[in-house]
Amino acid sequence: MTRLRGSLIAAAVPLFLLAACAQPGTSAGAPGPATPESSSASPQSGDELVARVESFGGFVPPDRTVGTLPALSIYADGRVITEGPVPAIYPGPALPNLQVLMLSPEQIQQLTKEAADAGVTAGTDFGQPNVADAPTTRVTVGRQSVSVVALNEAQAGDPMLSDAQKSARAKLAAYVKKLQQVSSGDSASASAAYEPESLAVLARPWTKPAGGEPAQTEMAWTGPALPGDYLNPSIKIGCVVVSGADADKVMTAAQKANQMTPWTADGQKYLINFRPLLPDEKGCAEFKGNR
Repeated sequence: MTRLRGSLIAAAVPLFLLAACAQPGTSAGAPGPATPESSSASPQSGDELVARVESFGGFVPPDRTVGTLPALSIYADGRVITEGPVPAIYPGPALPNLQVLMLSPEQIQQLTKEAADAGVTAGTDFGQPNVADAPTTRVTVGRQSVSVVALNEAQAGDPMLSDAQKSARAKLAAYVKKLQQVSSGDSASASAAYEPESLAVLARPWTKPAGGEPAQTEMAWTGPALPGDYLNPSIKIGCVVVSGADADKVMTAAQKANQMTPWTADGQKYLINFRPLLPDEKGCAEFKGNR
């Protein structure tokens, strides 16, 4: 499988672009689950994460959110990785439609500079709105990260929010919208399929579908032993990572499957979530937190 990285990477963004938001900081507003530790590439690497928008929590069973992809990730070499459109069918394809495009160093510099004014800095107060079971949006730029409950769901007249908190939320929401628009606008390069170096295989025990669900064709698993190491003792989801030729083989098989395909291995049946690893992600430890 040809790796996309070699054909799209532009000159790495100078280090001062990353340093603009590199002061120590943690999430502000409503706290979310702890971010899982992960080793990252050196600042000289194009794999260094510049900005990310992701969501977690809300009225979704915890076992259904393991391995959730960020809405948007921007890297030091200009790559922007997002989820592209998927067919409106059920069950959906087994593999997510990840797309990658390029931003210029000037675009990344501008987005980085605007982060602090948008509230992506320690101490920004976003308040706690009167909304139940809403997801939390996390915005990370450099080393600064803020987590906000119900960023897009809170009502304009929410009595639990002060005017200052409403203003802070509006600024952050506008910044998130700009990140999304810049990464998909005419000034960005044409997108292409993201081809990961490694793929996480998240396996859970297969259960018989509820009445009325269409039966799915079983497929024999030919990858590494399942289920792998459990990510959480209370949630029986195992994880293994495949790379190189093994990843190519697994992805080729997954292209023939859907999200509800039963995979058979050693007399057991599994449902599998195929999760491409992003450039800054190193393995199964990435999914032991809130993603």
